[in-house]
Amino acid sequence: MSAPGTSLLTTRLEGDTDLLAVRRAGREIARGLGLDVHTQVRFATALSEVGRAAVALGPADVVIRLERGPRPVLFADLTSAAALPATGSAADGGVPAARRLVDEVVLDADGRHAGLVVELPLTARTDAATTETLRRRITAGYGADALDELRVQNAELLRTHDELMAQQEDLRRLNAELEETNRGVLAMYHQLSAELEETNTGVVALYAELDERSRELAAANEAKSRFLRNVSHELRSPVNSIIGLSSLLQASTLSRDQAEQVEFVRDSAATLLALVDELLDLARAEAGHQDVDPAPIDVQELLDELRGTTLPLVREGVELVVEGTPGLALVSDRRLVARVLRNLLTNAVKFTERGAVRLDARAEGDTVRFVVEDTGLGIGPEHLESVFEEFVQVPNRLQPTVRGTGLGLPYARRTSEALGGSLTASSVPDLGSTFTVVLPAAPSGAPEPPPAPPARPQRPGTGTGLGHVLVVDDDRAYGAFVAGLLREDAERVSVAHDGGHALALLRDAPADAAVVDVRMPGLDGVTLLARLRAEHPHLAVALMSSGASPEQPGPEPPATFLPKATLDRDALVQALRDQVGEAR
Repeated sequence: MSAPGTSLLTTRLEGDTDLLAVRRAGREIARGLGLDVHTQVRFATALSEVGRAAVALGPADVVIRLERGPRPVLFADLTSAAALPATGSAADGGVPAARRLVDEVVLDADGRHAGLVVELPLTARTDAATTETLRRRITAGYGADALDELRVQNAELLRTHDELMAQQEDLRRLNAELEETNRGVLAMYHQLSAELEETNTGVVALYAELDERSRELAAANEAKSRFLRNVSHELRSPVNSIIGLSSLLQASTLSRDQAEQVEFVRDSAATLLALVDELLDLARAEAGHQDVDPAPIDVQELLDELRGTTLPLVREGVELVVEGTPGLALVSDRRLVARVLRNLLTNAVKFTERGAVRLDARAEGDTVRFVVEDTGLGIGPEHLESVFEEFVQVPNRLQPTVRGTGLGLPYARRTSEALGGSLTASSVPDLGSTFTVVLPAAPSGAPEPPPAPPARPQRPGTGTGLGHVLVVDDDRAYGAFVAGLLREDAERVSVAHDGGHALALLRDAPADAAVVDVRMPGLDGVTLLARLRAEHPHLAVALMSSGASPEQPGPEPPATFLPKATLDRDALVQALRDQVGEAR
């Protein structure tokens, strides 16, 4: 057993009277050390239970002592005449019951020595003076009659009974409250479940409606883009005819008033054509049909070109500065890059009355940054993003004096994104605006530029005269305009109004060259080109259209393409001379 500490009581148990006395002494010792009432009762009860089991085997010795250490304990050592029963039910008393009442019960190997251990709290009174006083009081009072001990036990039983009744009442009340709470929680659960089910139904219906609206919007957007593409192509032909015929009229003998009126007609048609082009470009960009043809760009040459085309638009007193890092490398679609930058420069000079408009190009990591900066009117923060929406024009005092459709910036942003880059804007009212285009210096996966087509073998011949030229266009007005451009350079000009008509004229009178419109009903320009090359292999052919250059399948070198919007006599005659020279 444990080494002896401060002994508080040593006694011998021989009968029930001794058991009552040792129980009372154990409770008094526990109380004297400052233990709570419940611990006092548990220690005293464990002491009497193990003592009763020991007395049943014969006289037993009891030593109660205080053991000091890192954590002081109250220790009761009972020695019986024979081995104490260590197993069984706690209801039978003895050692099994004591194990439920104290912190630890220690039995030696032969089972005759049982130690009851109660750990003392830090607040326990374990000083030498207290324990000495306690030992004397216990020794002096030990052996009091059994009646007093029974009174004490009865009082403890009554107190315990009252506590149990109070606990039972508290438990009943808590059960009632819990039952009421459960009913409330259950009702709330049912209510929340119903509301959640209703909400889920609404959310499902909302998602279905959103999906339907999304499909409708996509269909409407596609219909709008298709309408813009079709209408733009249909408008281009008559507008190009008006511009062409106006040019022919200007070249004829006109009075001063007539020349001025024709100039008005031409300018109005040019404005309408620019609007049509912007609509078509925007429709392509929105539909994701923007054709990107990346190739190495001479950035300095592009900047010089932009400066030359923008300079005539600059107001008096405004400086145009175009700068770029020498040797700047960029692989992209030159045509689209030029359109974006020209659009930004044109907007900048429109709304700048004094100061400067600057275009700066420089490399930044693996990108090329173009910055168009002006000292113009600026844009308020509430309008800064809306300028990239179709047909939006920010109200300002210069708006009535400048032309614009509200399509340029939306097209520029979408085109920048189609090129793999971005277009952002910043502005301060009355101080100016800055538009920044960031493009990848070399787009990933960009195809290598195709090799130049082999030159068509030349036949022996003399001169580069145009000879007999056939013009094929279902737009009679534009056909007449093209024929007018060729009168002075061709020996003969014939006009056909569709593919079948053209083939019939060639059977009657072979031609040296042909100018063919791409978009024609029935036999379109590309199909007619294939027929002409098969049936008239030495005929030089050039294509023209209001739209983009078409794909030309087959092993033959592609025919020269001429945009109707910029067609003039010099470009047309030179293209046909080149074609005729290659065909001979």
